[in-house]
Amino acid sequence: MTLESVEIATGTDPRHAVIWLHGLGADGHDFEPIVPQLVRPDWPALRFVFPHAPVRPITLNGGLLMRAWYDIAGFELSQRQDQAGIR
Repeated sequence: MTLESVEIATGTDPRHAVIWLHGLGADGHDFEPIVPQLVRPDWPALRFVFPHAPVRPITLNGGLLMRAWYDIAGFELSQRQDQAGIR
């Protein structure tokens, strides 16, 4: 599966990457404004990659379609995790 993403380079020819995953309902664009706050001027060029999670129904939210890395059934520890969705 290929995911769309936001990629921001802090300089030319970056040799290091930071891959940052967003939370439930967000997308990679949410992190674009903070890139300048995450780097220092003396650091080498970095490539920030903010992938967008797929849109899927979220059980906890009544099946609402939203961006998520996996389904969330509820907040109880006894509830099974979405092992298939995580993979």
